[in-house]
Amino acid sequence: MPGVAVIVAIIDDGKVLLTKREDFEGWCLPGGGVEEGETLAEGAIREAKEETGLDIELTRLVGVYSRLGGGMHDVHAVLYAARPIGGELRTQPHETIEVAYFPFDQLPSELLFGHKRRIHDAIQQTTAVSVRQEIKMLDTKTYTRKEIYEARDRSGLTRQQFYVQRFNGAEINEVVEVGTS
Repeated sequence: MPGVAVIVAIIDDGKVLLTKREDFEGWCLPGGGVEEGETLAEGAIREAKEETGLDIELTRLVGVYSRLGGGMHDVHAVLYAARPIGGELRTQPHETIEVAYFPFDQLPSELLFGHKRRIHDAIQQTTAVSVRQEIKMLDTKTYTRKEIYEARDRSGLTRQQFYVQRFNGAEINEVVEVGTS
């Protein structure tokens, strides 16, 4: 069964806040799974606080991004735009190793697969979009997160090298199913 996640584009003064994940040392928007008993918006606010240290105000529902394939279980990610209203930037032990704002035209090259589109939509003021993000890998087997981490740890590569190698040759097909962006 596909998972449901929330992600947040925290935008401030022409910059977007990204986190560098510990597991693959790649940059992405903060976010994660929705917990039992919370709404999508509550989950987005909680995840942003946990991963960045910031208190936020959600300003817009950007859209839903259905990530299919990629050797992991499918996930439907709901993207919100937000602005910071308090707190202090910090990392989350065992999850994020860096948190930084990037000007829209100076995003890092080490973005996790699929996040470039999500960031673009957030900074372009997109609303109510539904995007199918289908990742086609050379290896078509589906792995659990645990299996991927075990393969990463056995590889002898850095976390980032493993991620880059894993997605080398992969293709992403993005189709806007509803809305425009």
